[in-house]
Amino acid sequence: MPEIPIIMPQLGESIAEALIVNFLVREGETVEADQDIIEVETNKAAMNVTSPCRGVLQRFLVKVGESYPVGAVLGYVSATPEDAARAGLDGGHQSQTNSQVAVPPPAPTAVPTPPTATDRVRPTVRGLPVPANATGAGYMSPRMKARMAELGLHAADLAGVAGSGAGGRVTIQDFERFLASLEQHRISPASPMRVSVADAMRRSWTRPLATVGLPFRLDAILAHRRTSGLKASPTLYAIRALALALAENSAPAGRLIGNKIVHPRSIDIGWAVEVEDGVLVPVLRQVDQRRLRDLISPYEQLLEWARQRRLPAEASGGSIATVTNFGTFGLTWATPIPLPEQTLVLGVGAGRRVPHWSHSKQQFVPVWEANLTLSFDHRVLDGGAAGRLLTRVAELLMHPEAL
Repeated sequence: MPEIPIIMPQLGESIAEALIVNFLVREGETVEADQDIIEVETNKAAMNVTSPCRGVLQRFLVKVGESYPVGAVLGYVSATPEDAARAGLDGGHQSQTNSQVAVPPPAPTAVPTPPTATDRVRPTVRGLPVPANATGAGYMSPRMKARMAELGLHAADLAGVAGSGAGGRVTIQDFERFLASLEQHRISPASPMRVSVADAMRRSWTRPLATVGLPFRLDAILAHRRTSGLKASPTLYAIRALALALAENSAPAGRLIGNKIVHPRSIDIGWAVEVEDGVLVPVLRQVDQRRLRDLISPYEQLLEWARQRRLPAEASGGSIATVTNFGTFGLTWATPIPLPEQTLVLGVGAGRRVPHWSHSKQQFVPVWEANLTLSFDHRVLDGGAAGRLLTRVAELLMHPEAL
């Protein structure tokens, strides 16, 4: 009876590996075609690997807690020739022989082989505690860079290493002493999600970033929620307002590539969702062309998928800006960092009851107020342009009936 290999699939456009989290079936159990059999975790979401066809799960070749690259053989399903043919598979390798036949991916003539120790992907970024009296790494010699590349470290990982060389330069001896000192600390492996967030923020911080902010009144949004019957989140109001403002002028969301500004083709807006040990950014497409009431259902569905870390690949990536509601943490002001592929991130702070001078009543009256912030790539926008965009977003939010 042929054995069909279970291949680590391509789980996303930029996904090269996945961590084995759990086996959903036991060896020897009968499985159906496309049945979830292995739970894996990428740097973006938790997903499942499915059975290639109906049959009996013969064996797993991988271990929980280790990462494997796309195309690796994770195990084998024993299937009848009929079940294999029904699934579009010509066969696997016969259990009575050592011969193997081609099973895609990655190529029609490729021979799937069990993963070896060198196939397993090791984390390249670890949570490294740093000395409290550190002054920061400066110039690094080629030898230092080679040693860091060997360990999969970046310059940011050594920002807290005190250098004893000329001008505060970190020498290879400083670096080795630092590594040795880590043995005195408790060290835990960084999750794929945390590694992904760290890498994104490190790349974002290579740009000159700035933040502007202003207060706006929430009363109109609160009244609109009561009278319209729309139970839209304040985040969704902000998403729609930002989309309309960018539809009027998309230049602020452009990306600087060389000496050219690349303008967005579609007003696709993401928003930050906190998940375990990281953040996911689901994306609503063509927000400027959809009314607020039409966005509520897809927004809530994507939000639920993100919280479960089961966000579809087509519902993430490709957005031109992000909205983050840091007010949910009780914060009134923050300076969020835009994603590496974006120029803008709009922040919404917590609402507060504050006194406001009423010219008609000639006295102070209580109103609900929150802060809006706009963090941006200063290479693309200056303070004036950022301020005008933020002011326009605030104006739109104060007239929610137009959203």
